[in-house]
Amino acid sequence: MGGLAHDKEPIAEPAADRPSHPTPISEEKYHDRADHFMDALNERAEKLQETRDDVEVEYSAGVLSITIPSKGTYVINKQPPNKQIWLASPVSGPKRFDWVLEDEGLHQKEGSGKGNWIYIRDGTSLTELLREEVGLKMAIDC
Repeated sequence: MGGLAHDKEPIAEPAADRPSHPTPISEEKYHDRADHFMDALNERAEKLQETRDDVEVEYSAGVLSITIPSKGTYVINKQPPNKQIWLASPVSGPKRFDWVLEDEGLHQKEGSGKGNWIYIRDGTSLTELLREEVGLKMAIDC
């Protein structure tokens, strides 16, 4: 005879508060959001560079590199074909971030509302990852 139902491992449910898919946005909104984020990130990285002798920042051709000798080099760039921002981190590895609205509902217009760049696989936000690994404080809604 088979085991009792309670003997089986429960099937893991996706976290209710973790996004399971990116918010659909137009190409124009993607560029607006991503450019705003990249510009704000570059500005904060340059401020960090001014306060720390060991930090090097380079922003060229849409690719932002932040080098911290104790950790390595972070590379952040837009990926327009996928409407993503990609990060190569020496600490957490490569990640692809999608624009996700918080509390997205049917009443919201495409690309509007408060959102963040989220790694869909584990729910990590790009702003939180940069705060934890690099020490950059970013506004959530970029």
